[in-house]
Amino acid sequence: MGQATRIEHDLLGSREVPAGALYGIHTLRALEHFRLAGRPVHPELIHAYGLVKLACARVHRDLGVWADDPAKADAIERACREMAEGLLDGHILVDRLQGGAGTSTNMNVNEVLANRALQILGEPPGSHRRVHPTDDLNRAQSTNDTYPTALRVAAVVMLRRLQDRIVALQESFQQAERRFGHVVKVGRTQLQDAVLITLGREMGAYAEAFNRDRWRIDKCEERLRVVNLGGTDVGTGLGAPRAYIFRVVDLLRELTGIGLARAENLVEATQNADVFVEVSGMLKAHAASLLKVCGDLRLLSSGPQAGLGEIRLPAVQAGSSIMPGKVNPVIPEAASQAAMLAMGLDGVIAAACAAGSLELNPFLPLVAACLLEQIELLTGACDMLRRFCIEGLEADEQRCRAQVEGATAALTALVTEIGYDRATRLAGTAAATGRSIRQVVIDEGLLTGERFDALTGPEAVCRLGSPSPAGGPP
Repeated sequence: MGQATRIEHDLLGSREVPAGALYGIHTLRALEHFRLAGRPVHPELIHAYGLVKLACARVHRDLGVWADDPAKADAIERACREMAEGLLDGHILVDRLQGGAGTSTNMNVNEVLANRALQILGEPPGSHRRVHPTDDLNRAQSTNDTYPTALRVAAVVMLRRLQDRIVALQESFQQAERRFGHVVKVGRTQLQDAVLITLGREMGAYAEAFNRDRWRIDKCEERLRVVNLGGTDVGTGLGAPRAYIFRVVDLLRELTGIGLARAENLVEATQNADVFVEVSGMLKAHAASLLKVCGDLRLLSSGPQAGLGEIRLPAVQAGSSIMPGKVNPVIPEAASQAAMLAMGLDGVIAAACAAGSLELNPFLPLVAACLLEQIELLTGACDMLRRFCIEGLEADEQRCRAQVEGATAALTALVTEIGYDRATRLAGTAAATGRSIRQVVIDEGLLTGERFDALTGPEAVCRLGSPSPAGGPP
């Protein structure tokens, strides 16, 4: 016996829908036609949509729309809360890439909410005389104002999570700065030995880069807080009561805890999507920081015997199926790939936002898919890098010290005492004889070992500038 079905109707005709399904005919058609990403709408967008629909429903209720059927209003609000809490995720099935500027997502949401409300009322899905997907759940709304509003809410929620992960990563590098403050090493420019620095100062620089990213992400919320909810189709508020337009964003602000504000120009806010380009650019800046730092971690841990080998990354996986004993920097590699993909998604977002036309951007589903994936990728990368790499990072102090004593970079720290020309000559002597810089300096009687160590110690190499000569200005 075949599966029980119900008949639903739309502009294009009639279709059979599984009798117990919470979705309806519009979702069914979208499932047939949009098979692109192979993944449904991002869960955070679904949850945000639930809050948007809840705000709309409550305002309608306050305006007396369902005064003759309070149980219906209760059921609608309960269904919206369930969606916001993630209890209906499995019923939003449409592909995250779709035509129609997000109409299939909006209608999937409307159908599920209407049918869930009917279930709560003890009525079967599809019996829409009492609760209707468009007449009730889409009342005074359009995809064109609810979808971008839900996207902004979802993005802010996820950005707050990302900011927390960036802060945690920053703090982890600050802890590494303190742990390695005494470890002097060779600093490099253009990958060549330059001057001495401490490993702690390097870690502190990484922490500061992520601190800057943290504040960039914080500013993203300011960009996203202005919404066009109430503008309906093109921003003119067609079909929406003025009282509803003036109240719905205020209520959504209360429900979300986000400082949302209605756009002053709803037509402009419906037309243009450049704010998503700006936010994506800030995310790309963070991805660039992440990629640079991960590249440095791979370099500093390279070898370890035949490379720089100044730090040891936690060994989390065996590195090779053929080379025994090999351990790869898999955590920085994985985080790097997340950063690269996030940077690539930025280009897609810019193209999609630029492709809007006249009163609407039809490519917001692509913007939503890329933006939320960007945030998710970077959130996961920061958390993974902190937990599985930075917290367990170790310094190879003996190797760092040996490189300091043997590298010509150490001579820069001695120039103020032995002079540039003599330091240059000593570099040649060390290279010709195979002796370390430290040994050459001591052998030629220029400095004692104690003085060499003092001039190349952590306090000396971290001092801002060189000390003034006796009798000179401070």
